[in-house]
Amino acid sequence: MRIFLLWIAVCASLQLVAQEKFPDGTPVPEWFKNNEQVKVATLGKPYRLTDYGVINDSTVLQTEKIQEVIDLAASNGGGVLVVPSGTFLSGSLFFKPGTHLHIEANGVLKGSDDISHFPVVLTRMEGQTLKYFAALVNADGLDGFTISGAGTINGNGLRYWKSFWLRREVNPGCTNMDEQRPRLVYLSNCKNVQLEGVRLMNSPFWTTHLYKCEHVKLLNLHISSPKAPVKAPSTDAIDLDACRNILIKNCYMSVNDDAVALKGGKGPWADRDSNNGANENIIIEDCQYGFCHSALTFGSESIHSRNIIFRRGKLDQARNLLWLKMRPDTPQIYEYVLVEDMQGNANNCLLIKPWTQFFDMKDRKTIPPSSSRHVTMRNIQLECEVFFNVEKSNQYRLTDFVFENMQIQAKDGKVDKSIINPFTIKNVTVNDQKLKP
Repeated sequence: MRIFLLWIAVCASLQLVAQEKFPDGTPVPEWFKNNEQVKVATLGKPYRLTDYGVINDSTVLQTEKIQEVIDLAASNGGGVLVVPSGTFLSGSLFFKPGTHLHIEANGVLKGSDDISHFPVVLTRMEGQTLKYFAALVNADGLDGFTISGAGTINGNGLRYWKSFWLRREVNPGCTNMDEQRPRLVYLSNCKNVQLEGVRLMNSPFWTTHLYKCEHVKLLNLHISSPKAPVKAPSTDAIDLDACRNILIKNCYMSVNDDAVALKGGKGPWADRDSNNGANENIIIEDCQYGFCHSALTFGSESIHSRNIIFRRGKLDQARNLLWLKMRPDTPQIYEYVLVEDMQGNANNCLLIKPWTQFFDMKDRKTIPPSSSRHVTMRNIQLECEVFFNVEKSNQYRLTDFVFENMQIQAKDGKVDKSIINPFTIKNVTVNDQKLKP
């Protein structure tokens, strides 16, 4: 018996040693490994839109009727709003406790291109808590909410995009929010959420925005917006805003802005505002990236991101693999970041520069301190224009970076090691020349 107990203890010890860890050394919970599909049949009664007077017509606005179905499901203890084959036009929808969204193959939930169909609510936008337009699909404070199916949520953004660029012609200094437009999906204060399988396309503004959510899985999503013939401005695929324990897996992202952007707040005193917060324990893996400004961006509205794993991705036409935006007007900490097993092409492998668009020091007299530390990039094969596009600045400190097992082809392959201290380079080849450690 003693030998058996000793054997059990040894096995447990080996399992503990083998357990995957976040970059700061804390164990990755088993939750990240369990990626079962949503079992729609277990979520309650299905409420099929066409059974409740909602018609298949892409030109008839049916927001009120669709919301009535959601409210009916909630009043009966919960259930699943089912979008069948066909196209159903709507403004903002608000999901209630116990309700879910399932879009069948060839089913389309289409957003209105009239901003008046999206009410102004207290919400979150560009690192601020303020009144702005609700999204097409909204959920706040829900536990266990799901979006699933093989269908599509289409933001119908063309009219918004054209209006944005027209406004920019008249006023080149107008901000993203000056042109009034909704997001596609906005989830706030939610937990135990799963979004899977659906196509999210043509968002007027950010596509999927999570604010103060935790334990959320985004699986097998196809997220897209065009860069031509009309650019779809600021249509980030996924924005994580003060979130914890997030898994993004097996997704395709091609949008006219960042694929995954880490938010959390902005401004000279942003770290003192309880509406803001850190992103922590984020895993982004096994995804493909088409055209985008960056596959992964920290900022620009971000105060703290920690324990970020970004791995096993393929890039084609991305401008940047990893982009750290450093705002002069915001205290920022980006730390314990692992980028590994990436391949493809991008304009920049690593981009770090001050981000000064629309910044405002307000009443702060000195630039708040910022830093990026404990960043590892390894097992990377990339063709790029610039390998190390990093600007030296008194605004921030860069420490404890590691480049390891990298094979890079670049028009500009220079690396200025003096910008980062300490900076470890192991087995890095640029244009078939091995870099000195």
